[in-house]
Amino acid sequence: MRNYRVGMAKDASTKYYFIRNTDTMKIEVLPTKYLTHMTRANRSPNTIRRSAFAICYYLGYMEEKQMALEDVYALDYEKQYEHFTEYLNWLRSGNHKENKVKLPDNGTCNAYLKDVFRFYLFMEMQEAPDTQLSVLAYNQITIANAAGVKRTLRSKSFKGYLREEERKVRAAEKCEIVTILEACTNCRDQVLILLTSELGFRIGEILGIDYTRDIDYESHEVKVDFRDDNENDARAKNAEERRGKISMDTFDFLLYYLSEYWDVIQKQNYLFVNIQGETKGRPMKVDSVYDMFERMEKKTGIRITPHMLRRYYANTRWDADWPLEMISQALGHKHLDTTVRYLNVMDDKLKAASQEFYNRYSSLYGVQKLLEGK
Repeated sequence: MRNYRVGMAKDASTKYYFIRNTDTMKIEVLPTKYLTHMTRANRSPNTIRRSAFAICYYLGYMEEKQMALEDVYALDYEKQYEHFTEYLNWLRSGNHKENKVKLPDNGTCNAYLKDVFRFYLFMEMQEAPDTQLSVLAYNQITIANAAGVKRTLRSKSFKGYLREEERKVRAAEKCEIVTILEACTNCRDQVLILLTSELGFRIGEILGIDYTRDIDYESHEVKVDFRDDNENDARAKNAEERRGKISMDTFDFLLYYLSEYWDVIQKQNYLFVNIQGETKGRPMKVDSVYDMFERMEKKTGIRITPHMLRRYYANTRWDADWPLEMISQALGHKHLDTTVRYLNVMDDKLKAASQEFYNRYSSLYGVQKLLEGK
C-alpha cells in the first residue's frame, strides 16, 4: 500500500474507516468522505472495510504511476481501459502487499476494481457532475417483446475483468455433519451447526439471531431480517425477512443450550455468545466460527464450512422435491442461477423444473413465435 494505510475509529457502536497518507500523516479527504458516505448509507462494515483497502491499494498504484486520481479522466477510452487492466494485473501479481506469499485470486482482484469504480462514481457526483470515465459509459439497446412493451438493455463497456474460476464448493454430507457434531466440546457449537444445516441461513445471519425476538418458541420458527446495529457486524446480506422451521430435536437442543448458558446469554440479546475467556458473554463473531471449524478439521480430518452447510440444506430440500424457486427464496438468493450452482447435479428433475419454468414464462417475450419463425 506504499504510503497509505487504512484506519478505523469508533463513535459509540459505529465504525468509521479512513485512509491516511503515512508520509504526510494527513487524512486522504475524498476517499475518507466516500467511506463515511458508505457508513451513513448503512453498508455492512465488512463491505466498507474491503472498499477502504481497495481504494488504499489503488492509491498506491497511482503513486507508482505518478498520477493523481483526476488524471485518469484526461485519458481516452483505450488508455483508460489499459490503465485499469494494468491495475488488475498489478493486484494479481501481489504488488499491493508487502508479503507476496499468498496472492489474491481473480475474483478478489475484480472485486477491488469494482470498489474503485464505485469510488470514481462518487467522485463524479461530488466533484465533477459533468465528468464520466469512458470505461464506465453504458452500451444500450432497446427491444420490444411480443406485447409491444419496450425494454432497454444496458451493459457497461469495460470488459477487462480477469476470468474468475467457478467456486468449487461441495455440499457437506450428513455423515460428516454427524461426525463434527460428535467432536464438538460444547452444545453452543452443536446448536450453531444444527441451525445452519436446518435453516440454510448465512453464517452472518445465524450470528445475528436475537433470541428475544427472532425465535418463535411456539411454532419452532426462526426469522432473519436486516439490522444495522449488530455488535458483531453480522448482518443479513439482503434486506428481506425470511423464516425457517427447525426440527423438534434441534429445538429441544436449542432450549438446552439456552438453559446451560443462561447466566451468560441473559445479559444481552444475541443467541450465540462467547462462552469463555476475556470476551465471555460478548456476541460471537464470524472469525470465531471459522476457528471452531478449523479445530474440528484438525480433530476429525473432515473439512466443513458454513457455506458447505448451506449447500447441504439446498441439496436435501431438492432431494425432498422442493420447487427450485422455494429453495432459492429460503436461501435468500436474488437469482435462480445462483441456487442452481448450489445443487450437486444437473439431473432430470432440474431439467424438468427448467422446462416448466420456461413453458410458463416464455410467452411474455414472444419466444414461441420466434422459434416458429412467425
